[in-house]
Amino acid sequence: MAVLPYKDNSETKKQQVAKMFDRISGKYDFLNHFLSLGIDRRWRKQAIRMLKNENPKQILDIATGTGDFAIESLKLNPEKVIGLDISEGMLNVGREKMKKKGIDHIIDMQSGDSENIHFENNSFDAVIVAFGVRNFEDLEKGLKEMNRVLKPGGKAIILEFSKPTIFPFKQLYNFYFRWILPKIGEIVSKDNAAYTYLPESVNEFPYGKEFLRILDKTGYKNNKCKPLTQGISSIYLGEK
Repeated sequence: MAVLPYKDNSETKKQQVAKMFDRISGKYDFLNHFLSLGIDRRWRKQAIRMLKNENPKQILDIATGTGDFAIESLKLNPEKVIGLDISEGMLNVGREKMKKKGIDHIIDMQSGDSENIHFENNSFDAVIVAFGVRNFEDLEKGLKEMNRVLKPGGKAIILEFSKPTIFPFKQLYNFYFRWILPKIGEIVSKDNAAYTYLPESVNEFPYGKEFLRILDKTGYKNNKCKPLTQGISSIYLGEK
């Protein structure tokens, strides 16, 4: 059964996720960095460094949100980065961010569905996504779409939450993630579902070897997993 942000709502997961991110878009960047103590920035840097030898010129950032991962990818000196998201609220925050930084000529923030990507086959040298595949309504369909638009030999980088397994870090993390984070998120974002959905969706999401098996199934090869910060998150690398 799919984990939904608004459990008393009859809309699809995709519709609910878009609505949730529209609602919290104004506070999203602050909460992201505050609740992770800034570690999310380091995770993005590590993920992008795994592509440094690939020299990708055309990059697609799936579930781009406000564009932080797209911005980090500029360290690879691409010619163009497309940021794709279903939330117009998040995209609008991101577009303003790109304009202020003077990089809107390189990073193009576009509205689009990651499970029905509006680009032709073999369009991108790299497809990247940070904390987005967990929100797909149909995980395998989304991963297949990402693979479809990759050029042969192109790489996919997926940064996603996983679960710590080592005592006592596991217990401390679970307490923070289940009880402290949702309360702070609710107070700041004014959305009582968004930061309850986060730990629930992470708890149900396949990670590690299980997610690598799904990458195999959806057409990727030479798949690797790199756990980060005692397993709080993981970087997955796959190749078309």
